[in-house]
Amino acid sequence: MQVWLTIICAGILTFLTRLSFFAILHRWQPPDVLRRGLRFVPPAVLSAIIFPELFLHNGGLDVSLSNFRMIAGLAAVVVGWRTRNIFLTIAAGMGVLYLLQWLIH
Repeated sequence: MQVWLTIICAGILTFLTRLSFFAILHRWQPPDVLRRGLRFVPPAVLSAIIFPELFLHNGGLDVSLSNFRMIAGLAAVVVGWRTRNIFLTIAAGMGVLYLLQWLIH
């Protein structure tokens, strides 16, 4: 019973948190400098998540050709840059990673 109560309370709190932005802030217009700055938040967050996965291995920087994740990431960047298609980008990165792992191991 306590697990269900915890799940329900967490759901209500999540809903109220998200609702507050729509209910309270829907009429507020942020200053231009804040709006311009907020445009850089998604790329910064994604970079902070993705770059360590691509370039760090065993606690250190690894930019060698034996770093399959880096190579797959670079392939995904090229495909994404050329096609602007998120699905092809993901498929290319995953495909290169799996192909390299299959060929070498």
